[in-house]
Amino acid sequence: MATGVIKSGICGFTITVKAVSGGDEHVKLEITSDCPNFQKIAPELTEVDAYQEMFHKLHTGKVYEVFAKYSPHPSCPGLSGILKTIEVASGLALQQTVSITISKEE
Repeated sequence: MATGVIKSGICGFTITVKAVSGGDEHVKLEITSDCPNFQKIAPELTEVDAYQEMFHKLHTGKVYEVFAKYSPHPSCPGLSGILKTIEVASGLALQQTVSITISKEE
């Protein structure tokens, strides 16, 4: 099982993704969040084909489709966090901490 915990930033919401693969490309997902958008995403995104998600054209996989349906924030890091967790669970990537640090100089 792979677990991703995504702290989304200024909104203060956290998304937790648990992904389990049975050794093939099928990955079962359990998504929990205090974000109302991801609370709508979670019931529709319970299983994906990792190969389809990783090797589809950008913005055409099931994760993108469900995300676009419910989230008004295209820059939300929850989307990439879900995809990275799927990659690790399916063996298409090694686990590693991912970080985005944003600063602004006046």
